Amino acid sequence: MKRVFYLTAVLSAVLYNAPSYAQKVSDSLLPQATLQACIQYALNHQPVVKQARLDEDITEYTIKGKLADWYPQVGLDYNLYHYLKIPTSYFNGNYAQIGVANSSAALFTWNQNLFNRDLLLAGRTAHDVRKQAKQNTESYRIDVVANVTKAYYDLLLTQRQIDVLTEDITRLERSLKDAYNQYQGGLVDKTDYKRATISLNNTRAQKKTGEEQLKAREAYLRQLMGYPTAGSLPLVYDTVAMAQNVQLDTLLTVAYDNRIEMQLLQTQKVLQEAELKYNKWSFLPTVSAFANYSFSYLHPDFGKLYSNNLPSSQIGLKLSLPIFQGSKRIYNIRQSELQVKRIDLDVENLRNQINTEYTQAMATYKANLNQFYVMKENVDLAQEVYSLIELQYREGVKTYLEVITAQTDLRSAQLNYYNAMYTVLSSKIDLQRALGTISTNY
Repeated sequence: MKRVFYLTAVLSAVLYNAPSYAQKVSDSLLPQATLQACIQYALNHQPVVKQARLDEDITEYTIKGKLADWYPQVGLDYNLYHYLKIPTSYFNGNYAQIGVANSSAALFTWNQNLFNRDLLLAGRTAHDVRKQAKQNTESYRIDVVANVTKAYYDLLLTQRQIDVLTEDITRLERSLKDAYNQYQGGLVDKTDYKRATISLNNTRAQKKTGEEQLKAREAYLRQLMGYPTAGSLPLVYDTVAMAQNVQLDTLLTVAYDNRIEMQLLQTQKVLQEAELKYNKWSFLPTVSAFANYSFSYLHPDFGKLYSNNLPSSQIGLKLSLPIFQGSKRIYNIRQSELQVKRIDLDVENLRNQINTEYTQAMATYKANLNQFYVMKENVDLAQEVYSLIELQYREGVKTYLEVITAQTDLRSAQLNYYNAMYTVLSSKIDLQRALGTISTNY
């Protein structure tokens, strides 16, 4: 019975083409795509972030590989020789074959580095190299958080624009129906419902354009998140909460050390200063201790080759000191000194760049925030005007042209409001990035 069930399951998998990949895709989908969930997903699945984590692991193993040279280095060399013809030598006026047909040797070597500038550099910079790798990962994570957030807002903006146009289409369809009924009743001429038809067609066209743009913006968000293209991305958002989240303390001043770019430059300077010391150490000798033990076997009969061992051994110290290299070491020191000065100039230039970014981001944010409050007030006014004019039109006080104008103003006010809201949220992200306060703890 179990075998029949197994065969049935296999046939079902083949017939319905349901590979294990489909299950993996299903397991990796978000049940609710809130902004926080999208950012968390991106930090876990974005290939760039994954590559940065792999770079951290690669860096760690590289450091361990270099530091391993501080440990004793033990080796074994083994050889086995058989002369097809024993070599001949000339000695005391006679030619004579010297040696035996078979020989074998095994050499054990032990070496311990006592002073080596390469190992000193690796040991002293290990912490900073690890720090640099982590900072690179953090830089990528900040980029992912900022880009995903802005793409998410852009997608929501397009979705809200479509919602506004959908509501406007509903109003226009109702107005068109009313205008047509009034025309059929002889109360007005056909101009009103023709105008309503034109407005309805234009709004439907705008909605269609928005729907196509929505697909492109969703695809871009999926790319930034590393999200499967085949799975659904059910957006969940709270417009009211977002509108309340536009505020940011505009009294904050820029702190250069908060920027990951500045932290990377500072770490790079520390490593470059270590490189300068490394080049200065080139005038010092390399010292190591060694010990060798050799097993040696000689015999003309191959079967008795290993019957007699003639061992030898030695211990010692090895000192290596280059005396003259054409001033190469001096040139390397000068080069490292200039590179340190160049990094100092990079730091100065970055400070100026950060200050400019902060000033521009703050100015843009303040302008967008003011625009948001203005557009928010305009929506309330446009809604009030439209409701009043529509009521007056039904009572025969206002013309249909005024109704169309009020509808257009309301739609524009709503679209401008949502555009202003998501624009100020995006500019808030830019300001937080300039301040170096974007959090990657998700």
